[in-house]
Amino acid sequence: MKKIFLLLFLICSLPVLAQINQDSLYIRENYDKVEKYVPMRDGIKLFTSIYTPKDKSKKYPIMLNRTPYTVSPYGENQYKTSLGPSMLFAREGYIFVYQDVRGKWMSEGEFEDVRPHNPKKKSKKDIDESTDTYDTVDWLVKNLSTDNGRAGIYGISYPGFYATASLPGAHPALKAVSPQAPVTDWFIGDDFHHNGAFMMIDAFSFYSSFGVPRPVPITPDKGPKPFKFPVQDNYKFFMDLGPLKNVKAKYFADSIKFWNDLMAHPNYDSFWKARNIRPQLTNVKPATMVVGGFFDAEDTFGALRTYEAIEKQNPKNRNMLVMGPWFHGGWARGTGQYFGDIDFGQATSTWYQQNVEFPFFQNLLKDKPSANLPEAMIFITGSNEWKKFDTWPPKNVAQKSLYFHADGKLSFDAPSADESFDEYISDPNKPVPYTDGVHLRRTREYMINDQRFASRRPDVMVYQTEILTEDITLAGEIIAKLMVSTSGTDADYVVKLIDVYPDDYPNNDPNPMNVQMGGYQMLVRGEVMRGKFRNSFEKPEPFVPNQITEVKYNIPDVAHTFKKGHRLMIQVQNSWFPLVDRNPQKFLDIYNADEKDFQKATHRIYHEGKNASSLQVSVLN
Repeated sequence: MKKIFLLLFLICSLPVLAQINQDSLYIRENYDKVEKYVPMRDGIKLFTSIYTPKDKSKKYPIMLNRTPYTVSPYGENQYKTSLGPSMLFAREGYIFVYQDVRGKWMSEGEFEDVRPHNPKKKSKKDIDESTDTYDTVDWLVKNLSTDNGRAGIYGISYPGFYATASLPGAHPALKAVSPQAPVTDWFIGDDFHHNGAFMMIDAFSFYSSFGVPRPVPITPDKGPKPFKFPVQDNYKFFMDLGPLKNVKAKYFADSIKFWNDLMAHPNYDSFWKARNIRPQLTNVKPATMVVGGFFDAEDTFGALRTYEAIEKQNPKNRNMLVMGPWFHGGWARGTGQYFGDIDFGQATSTWYQQNVEFPFFQNLLKDKPSANLPEAMIFITGSNEWKKFDTWPPKNVAQKSLYFHADGKLSFDAPSADESFDEYISDPNKPVPYTDGVHLRRTREYMINDQRFASRRPDVMVYQTEILTEDITLAGEIIAKLMVSTSGTDADYVVKLIDVYPDDYPNNDPNPMNVQMGGYQMLVRGEVMRGKFRNSFEKPEPFVPNQITEVKYNIPDVAHTFKKGHRLMIQVQNSWFPLVDRNPQKFLDIYNADEKDFQKATHRIYHEGKNASSLQVSVLN
């Protein structure tokens, strides 16, 4: 069986390998490469790789990518196997520039995570990522002989943050910027916290290598190595770890500075606020195209909220949003037709590259036709179609509430019962897993995976509608409004919006050993709220035991059609492990909790006339 699987894998990989080899050969035959140390205003020099077309008879725009993840490969005779956001750009002809950001890899200086923007600079020593970008673009347009005086910037994830950071006080030559899944706010919604809840597995996995100090410039072969987990089961690893304070004691000591920063700032204080770049996105001059994935486990929030901030603070600027059915960076990898068990019926990533991303930069950097790009290009899952919108969220929606009812029912009708609730016990020593199966790394597929494993647990409350008699499309933000009580003084609340497939839904794969799509519970959106932050992220407050309390919070936007014959389901739970760290269900600084602090709690979710729990949704007309 293993030999057959290996043979099939090799057969499937051959076309991909052939394309990589073809692209690599094209780059070597058509581009020259040089490596330069570009000086910044404070004297620090940043390592920069520059690929220029061999044809010197034309002028070309610059495509810049600034990254903390290395510009590898190093060496002027060592070439990347692809250039730009896609090979469409390389074959068209651009100047491609890759730069190690300050303090990373071969660049000089000191690295700072999500370096705060400084709007009040008084001297050349007052630097931030906007000044480093400005100085880089300035050097490029003054020192390259074949540039056309225009530059574009793009980046995914952390490089997406550096793309965003180029916007305040942008260089005049910078005409087009595309922050893609940009790191935006690490306390409210991206990567390491969601609504104050600590995204433990991502933070640990990332900083165990990325956070290792670099005293001198180094290349990747001499850089930090991935953390070696003692077991191949992340659920077991983090349960065995115990309270979060054991990370420092058992593994990191004081070697990971940003981990210590995480643990020292449990609330939304000045440390985190300084790292929220959204208030700085004013007087934006370059055109912007913000890109994100609805199933991005890391930065769905960043894409949506970066677009929102630019739009609100720069109403006359050309600003565009693209949201597709993608995992983190999925629009730049693969065809985008499948994710997890779900088939979207078309190559969404390929279509986006050809019809949105490439025309956007071509228009602004080469005066090519604009392709009539809309304000928002959104892929609606379920119905599996691209739609253009004049605004996002769309205007033609009706705000409705999905109300919880007794006996696990869900409807748009408000409950009328005088006294109605579900009661259950949540035990932090037996937390609800975030996905089915045994995994080492955090899966990216959990954002869309089947939730039947969770719906069968007694500590997961399930509410679902009757079978739909017509399609319902939700488009825009969701607001959870839970009326709850707990016997403890703190609690996490996880709300999941789910598309339940008909029991007789046909399988994508005839193999009976693979997933059965009949009754599939597809996660459309899930989000967590750390209860003590329900009224303020700056000033947490305890729950009064057994007192009915409102927990209300925003959930990132969705764009999904629940088809006729399907059902809408909502699941509510109090743990999502080890995606999110365990809440002891006791009001304290969780980062310094002891084993004895973790306690069972009795929870109630109310669905009665005066205390109606609901999910507010935007129904597309």
